[in-house]
Amino acid sequence: MISDIEILGNTQKGIEFIKRTEQKKFLFSLVISYTATSEIPGITIAGEHPDLIKFTGPADAEFIHYGYCRSISVIPMTPDGKPTPALLTKTALEAASIPSVIINAGSKLSPKLPFIDMNLDYGKNIGKEPALSLDDVGKAVEYGRIIGRFLGASTDCLIIGESIPGGTTTAMGTLAGLGVTGLVSSSMPQNPVELKNKVVKDALQRLNSTDPFEVISQLGDPMIPSVAGILSTASEITNVLLAGGTQMAAVLAFAKSIGFEGKNTAVGTTSYVVEDKSANLVETISQIFDIPILVARLKLAESQISGLKSYSEGFVKEGAGAGGASIGCMLKTGIDAISLLGLIEKEYRKIT
Repeated sequence: MISDIEILGNTQKGIEFIKRTEQKKFLFSLVISYTATSEIPGITIAGEHPDLIKFTGPADAEFIHYGYCRSISVIPMTPDGKPTPALLTKTALEAASIPSVIINAGSKLSPKLPFIDMNLDYGKNIGKEPALSLDDVGKAVEYGRIIGRFLGASTDCLIIGESIPGGTTTAMGTLAGLGVTGLVSSSMPQNPVELKNKVVKDALQRLNSTDPFEVISQLGDPMIPSVAGILSTASEITNVLLAGGTQMAAVLAFAKSIGFEGKNTAVGTTSYVVEDKSANLVETISQIFDIPILVARLKLAESQISGLKSYSEGFVKEGAGAGGASIGCMLKTGIDAISLLGLIEKEYRKIT
């Protein structure tokens, strides 16, 4: 067993998942998307200025591939030195030689690198209007299923990460609309729960159906049905690690509502998400499926770099598939968290 990966939820299934994937072939996919819900003041830390929020997904994708951004000239970091979680993702993927592919599922801007385009509109502000048309929800699922087949056929374990600013709020809305109760996480130490609740409550007033496609149309974002589609077909062929926290709970809830049964699937996240006292990821997922949650016990608290240490203090916590990529790196290479921290710090110094 890998010492720095903790198994929560179904322990036996977690052990079996690790045995099936240890020292095997991995493929990382980053699904970038956008919801105008992120433009509500105070709802997300993503982007140091409102005008930059739309660059979050493309910048994460570019940073993972290049080590810098092409869409924006600024370093993907807050003014006080908190780096994008894509830094962790990039380090882990490179350390384990794990290939990656970018999927554009409704990003407001396209990244400046090769990507798979699902040809979806970005999500609207759910506090004011429906997120997506029903046609786009259906297209996201259909196209996702096509992508899931060929990605799943090319690897022993498909890691699916996401980058969508404001995504915890649309995840909260989706979970509520599908009847799943739970508290969602945040990229900030002071989770703006009251603000998120108000946005979701306003959106729920438009919902007059239990149809899952209608729930996504009113309360969701383009990432959720896209990843649900990818998951539903890839998991029939290979192992799937959903890399993320709250957003992946929403993906699982929607996927279940359209026939997915939890086969060959685990959630991979960071300890900073599962330890978030303002959320309850493990309990939320347990309402949906009896599947394992693999937790990367990263050692960022031991870093001498304050921007990295801030992750253990409640900032950012997860994103751009950082937890899942770290787990994939550990499973493929056997590297421990302290050694991985050294590589993360080395990568950090390159951009400062």
